[in-house]
Amino acid sequence: MLIEVVRLAFQAIMRNPLRSFLTVLGIVIGVGAVIAMVTIGNGTTAKVTADLAKLGSNLLSVSPGQMGPGRASSDAKAFNTRDIDVMKTQLNGIKAVAPVSQKSVTLVYGSESRTTPVTGTDNDYFITQDWRLISGRQFFDTEIRGGRTACIIGTTVRNKLFGPVDPLNRSIRVGNVSCEIIGMLETKGQSSFGTDQDDIVLMPLRTFQRRLAGNTDINRVMVSAKDGVETAKVQSDIERILRERRNIGPGKDDDFSVLDMKQIAQTTAGTTAMLTALLGAVAAVSLLVGGIGIMNIMLVSVTERTREIGIRLAIGALERQVLSQFLVEAVVLSLFGGLIGITLGLSLAFAATSALQVPFKVDAQIIVVAFAFSALVGIVFGYFPARRAARLDPIEALRHE
Repeated sequence: MLIEVVRLAFQAIMRNPLRSFLTVLGIVIGVGAVIAMVTIGNGTTAKVTADLAKLGSNLLSVSPGQMGPGRASSDAKAFNTRDIDVMKTQLNGIKAVAPVSQKSVTLVYGSESRTTPVTGTDNDYFITQDWRLISGRQFFDTEIRGGRTACIIGTTVRNKLFGPVDPLNRSIRVGNVSCEIIGMLETKGQSSFGTDQDDIVLMPLRTFQRRLAGNTDINRVMVSAKDGVETAKVQSDIERILRERRNIGPGKDDDFSVLDMKQIAQTTAGTTAMLTALLGAVAAVSLLVGGIGIMNIMLVSVTERTREIGIRLAIGALERQVLSQFLVEAVVLSLFGGLIGITLGLSLAFAATSALQVPFKVDAQIIVVAFAFSALVGIVFGYFPARRAARLDPIEALRHE
């Protein structure tokens, strides 16, 4: 019986294939949009999480001044080398404490030049940033203490200035300073914020301060906690030490900020997940529009086939049989649209994630939900026209022209 009802539904749909396709177009767009938005959102979330993980594990960033509306204090004094020494000796459960000072400087090699961020730091930077060298070496202690002009460059700098030439042991001009290249960093690629992480030059902090910055300021401190150590405890210790060092009395606000990168990663992932859900919900509205389209066409179909319905009822067809026939037609239309929508959504998501260079992360659950919802739309919006068809008076239906 069910097979016969499905066969009749297909026959009715194929009588006017163009109208049937236009009817399901709303379902196709709705399902496709939901799947595409959720898949792209999941890929973006994974990309952001991975990029933040590249900054280092169990990482805290310490900066002068407070962040947030009404809290910015750009006039807060910078850190100094004594602050770094105290943190290295007094903090427990840490792997490394890396000072960071940065300035954009013009690099020159031969006839090539480019403006690149130059960072003054020490060897703890490689630990906090979880960054390795693919060739060369790290800074010698004598270079860090003595202020020798040694440089470690990222792959973007190497490609732009040297091309295929091996840059090791060659010298480049950094601002007005000649600097020997002693190492090259591994490639990290673009961050989720669109910056090129490989467009970087590292120098010993003291060299940077003397030769480029002209001061002893340290603009940021990166602290990496050991595995298994709670970053909240390390953060509390950092705040205590810096309040003492900066003579901040009880009840007074800090003039520095300590950011836990793990919390930032969780907050960012939660925000992108929320935005993904919001976009999916907005896209799902078109499913309702598609359902209204199905109901409209089914009502038109009932009007067009009034005489046919009357004949069926007159020769003994039951109301439930007529009801099931029109209901199955509506469900078949919506399921057909759901299948096309799934294919379209995955195709669009694959193209978008490839263009945006984010992972293609398919959520099987959202595909099942979208497909089931399309079937539900067919049932809900197909029921009223089917019920109207089943309740037609056979005699009045036979008189219909």
